[in-house]
Amino acid sequence: MSIIKLCVNEETNDRLDTYIAKELDEVSRTYIQKLIKDNRIEVNGIIKKARYLVTEGDIISINLPKPKTLELVPENIPIDIIYEDEDIVLINKPQDMVVHPAPGNYSGTLVNGLLYHIKSLSQINGVIRPGIVHRLDKDTSGLLVVAKNDFSHRKLSQQLKDRSVHRVYIALVHGIIKEDSGLINQPIGRDPKNRKKMAVIKTNSKEAITSFQVLNRYSKYTLVKVQLKTGRTHQIRVHLSYINHPVVGDPVYSNVENEFKLKKQLLHAKEIGFIHPRTNESMSFECELPDEFNKIIEKLENRG
Repeated sequence: MSIIKLCVNEETNDRLDTYIAKELDEVSRTYIQKLIKDNRIEVNGIIKKARYLVTEGDIISINLPKPKTLELVPENIPIDIIYEDEDIVLINKPQDMVVHPAPGNYSGTLVNGLLYHIKSLSQINGVIRPGIVHRLDKDTSGLLVVAKNDFSHRKLSQQLKDRSVHRVYIALVHGIIKEDSGLINQPIGRDPKNRKKMAVIKTNSKEAITSFQVLNRYSKYTLVKVQLKTGRTHQIRVHLSYINHPVVGDPVYSNVENEFKLKKQLLHAKEIGFIHPRTNESMSFECELPDEFNKIIEKLENRG
């Protein structure tokens, strides 16, 4: 059993289950409600109901049950390792690869491959996500940093929390963006109409900030460089769709006709920069666009 403590340091009028769901991205509201029903959540040392209204100064204690034993199988999956030392590994993740296992999908993931190729990985995120500090969507390609031990994991996680990690993506979007650059500052939360999707929404959401810069304009498309200031689920895809320029090939957040017949979005994590957790050295990495992405850009350039 492990205990998570949340200190409420802001004014809020959220229900207890809603507040915890906002703070713990990886835990569903349904699961939180079950923990409350099982008397595993206390506020200021007292068991509370899900409808309890959280107030500033509350201290919430969440007693998580011991996770079920699960053994992941290492798999000889090809992994593009672009840098490795005793603390970290930099991966160039291809499209179509899920980062870590989830219920119903315990094989073929990046983690399964890491367990085969890397001798040790951090255990902070448990047996399902060893070494995983941050994620990329299944169909988003590009750079991902992996922690080989708990020390480096904590250091990298703090940098992500402090927003000091430099992350740049390249995306091809529908339509012509008139501005040369812009900032999208809109909160993101679960779409109330479809819980499997995220959306720009004012309630039950978290701050999300994305900046973009136009790299090139084509007849019906724009190539943009995107930088994350925060790291919400599907953030780039949601924000670009919000300004009516969804990512080409996005099967979830775009309803624009897909002339290239893509089944995955043209979104690539091209650059990442951070401070090495042990040496404190500033490190920066880049990787090229996938071949399919490059081929589509070439087609657009040939059109003039």
